[in-house]
Amino acid sequence: MHFTGTIWRPPYEATSFLLQATAGCTHHQCKFCTLYADLPFSFQMSPLVHIEEDLKEAKKQIELWKNIQISRTFLTGANPFVLKFSRLMEIADLIKKYLPDNKTIGCFSRITDIALKTDEELSALADKGYDRLTIGIETGDDDALTFMHKGYLSTDILIQCQRLDQAGIGYHFFYLAGISGAEKGRKGAATTAQICNQLHPQIIGANMLTIYPNSKLYEEIKKGNWQEESEMEKYEELKTLVESLNIPVWFGTLGASNPIPIQGTLPRDKKKVLSLLDEILEKISEEELRTYRKNLRHL
Repeated sequence: MHFTGTIWRPPYEATSFLLQATAGCTHHQCKFCTLYADLPFSFQMSPLVHIEEDLKEAKKQIELWKNIQISRTFLTGANPFVLKFSRLMEIADLIKKYLPDNKTIGCFSRITDIALKTDEELSALADKGYDRLTIGIETGDDDALTFMHKGYLSTDILIQCQRLDQAGIGYHFFYLAGISGAEKGRKGAATTAQICNQLHPQIIGANMLTIYPNSKLYEEIKKGNWQEESEMEKYEELKTLVESLNIPVWFGTLGASNPIPIQGTLPRDKKKVLSLLDEILEKISEEELRTYRKNLRHL
């Protein structure tokens, strides 16, 4: 199998077949991000010949073990959905050729990647099985999006995800608690909920901002241009987000950046989730949470 650098996938893609379509990120400007710092390049497409070789290898393993069945493929890389429509269609055809039982294809996508496709192309991609894209919207706070150089604003999230809704492509959101900065998190969470409440994400997975010395954000903090939220503020922020969401959605604190796992289906489990957040705020100290953050060597 052809894999380059650290391979990232959402926790809920644990049972998916991982196929490298790209490596690195086309944007590579978010001030907080260090996920692809181990690569000697910013972005690279996998040659189709490598993709086909990996699919042949997967097919051989299925034939060998016989009881393995692949129903979903997750394309790895920071944002494979940036690939041209024709390349994504070619990849889908190769997957179907070698893994005939495969039903759906997922990947990470930036909001700007969706904008590159026409409505007709999005519908065709949906017909080919592209579904449940994972989009790191991070926040609906325009000030934070601008400062962090995300490359889009909240209106872009709304417009592009409405286009996914129309095309029949499902999607999951990653939210980043702490991205708005000290004393601004609850406002950012409320603004994010306003955007999400107009859309149909199937999952909202919350991560917590962890700042590493090799990030651009670390340099901004040293210059006095930005102040980090406390750990308790991040939980207050998540509480505001959950309180403000009024759509049916699965919510969870996903990944190592979260000291304490919380999950539930909203609105059914809203009281339970809010109760857990209140318990954290009442019983766990800032010092304990900050110790966890400082000892988190890598996401």
